[in-house]
Amino acid sequence: MSTKTVQIPTTDGQADAFVAFPDRGEQHPGVLLYPDVFGPRPEMEQKARELAEHGYYVLVPSLFYRHGPAPVIDLPDHISNDVRPEIFARLMPLVEAHTTDRILRDADAYLGFLTTQPEVSAGPVGVVGYCMGAALAMRTATAHPDQVAAVAGFHPGFLVTDAPDSPHRLVSALTAQVHIGLAEGDLTPEAISELNKALDAAGVGYTTEIYPDTAHGFTMSDTDAFSPSALQRHWDRLLPLLGRTLATG
Repeated sequence: MSTKTVQIPTTDGQADAFVAFPDRGEQHPGVLLYPDVFGPRPEMEQKARELAEHGYYVLVPSLFYRHGPAPVIDLPDHISNDVRPEIFARLMPLVEAHTTDRILRDADAYLGFLTTQPEVSAGPVGVVGYCMGAALAMRTATAHPDQVAAVAGFHPGFLVTDAPDSPHRLVSALTAQVHIGLAEGDLTPEAISELNKALDAAGVGYTTEIYPDTAHGFTMSDTDAFSPSALQRHWDRLLPLLGRTLATG
C-alpha cells in the first residue's frame, strides 16, 4: 500500500490532499473521496487505505484549503457530542464560504488530477462523500456525467434543500449509479420522497436506504455517532457499487 500527501493546482491555489493506492505497479480505477465537514484526518485516511486495498486509487482532498492546510482547525482525537457545538461554530463560516462555484471549480481540479495519475487506469471514476461531502459528490457527478460512473453518499448533509440549485434538483444530468445511505433523521420522509422521484425521473440505477439504529455520522469511528454495524453496511453497499461500475485495475 502506498500513501502520500499531494498538492493539487486549482484556480484558487493549491489544495492539499491524501492519496492511497495499491503498491503493485499496476493501474487502478480512481475514486474521489470527499470527507465530512471535519476534513482529512486519520479517520478519513483509514477509509482511503481500506478502499485502496480493494484495488482503487483514492484521493481525499482538503475542502477548506483556501483557509490553510489540513487540519484547518485543531480537532481532538475523538469528536464527542460535548465538543461538537464548539467545533461546528468554528467550521460553519468555512462551510458557508464554500459556494457552489467553488465546489465545481474544485471538482474540475480534483478530477483532472485524479484521471491523469500514472497509477490510475483509463475509464470512469467513482465519487463518494460523507456528510456535506455527499452533496459535493452529487454535484461532481452531475457536472461530469461523462466521467463519473458511481456516486455514493453517506449520512448526507445539504443534499435536499429549498435552493434552486439543490443537488437533488440536478440529478437529471446523472449517468452514474447511485447509493445514498441515510441515518435516521438525516432527511424527512418528504425529502427522501422528493429525492427518489428525481432519481426515478433521471432513469438511473439507485438505492436510498435508511440504516437502522443510526445517528448522523455513523461511519466515523472518531465520533460518538459511530456504529460498527452501519459502517460494515456502508462497505457492503459501496464496494459492489464500485465493483460493477468501474473497470477493474
